[in-house]
Amino acid sequence: MAIRCFFSARKNLNCVGRLQLLLSNDCSAVIGLYSTAAKQWGTGDDCHGDDTTDDSSHAGTNVRLLEMRACKLEEQVRELTERYKRVMADSDNVRRRTQKFVQDAKLFGIQSFCRDLVGVADLLKQTPGNLQVEEDQRLAQIKDRLQGVFTKHGLMKMSPVGAKYDPYQHEIVCHTPAEGWEPGTVAVVKHDGYKLHGRTIRHAQVGIAVMTQEQD
Repeated sequence: MAIRCFFSARKNLNCVGRLQLLLSNDCSAVIGLYSTAAKQWGTGDDCHGDDTTDDSSHAGTNVRLLEMRACKLEEQVRELTERYKRVMADSDNVRRRTQKFVQDAKLFGIQSFCRDLVGVADLLKQTPGNLQVEEDQRLAQIKDRLQGVFTKHGLMKMSPVGAKYDPYQHEIVCHTPAEGWEPGTVAVVKHDGYKLHGRTIRHAQVGIAVMTQEQD
């Protein structure tokens, strides 16, 4: 009986020791959890309000950076657009000048040849009038054919009589009394002048009407 009581008491003591050990472990775990929570609370790891503030700050910074980049890109686009417009304007000017040069080359490339033809017309005009009928008819045909060539290629004889003196078209070779003519106008043509498509290729040699002392 005494031995049974001894073993029972020993068993109870073992159970109490195990219970104490379990309680000790649980308390340590609870204390550890409490310490970890306190540390997180102190460092702000468990504060949702601070995380939201940081995210908002980062988002605001990113937005500002994007706005700055957008402004720079817009400025670059405007600059490139202005450069493109200037290049296109320069290109159009060059193209127009080139076209004008080509057109002038086509129109006035025969300028020297036309001057030679004008010399032939002068010779025909100086032909004596005492010709036979057949010769006179032949000469008239040649003049008509030559005038047709002039018209075809834009060569025109000036008719300056009665017009105001123009230094770009006329060359003064003499002065004549202004009898029936307004002073400063062309009264007589000594040598015909010609234009090629509106451009003077030979000045007309003219006499200008002037007032004399007797007329005053």
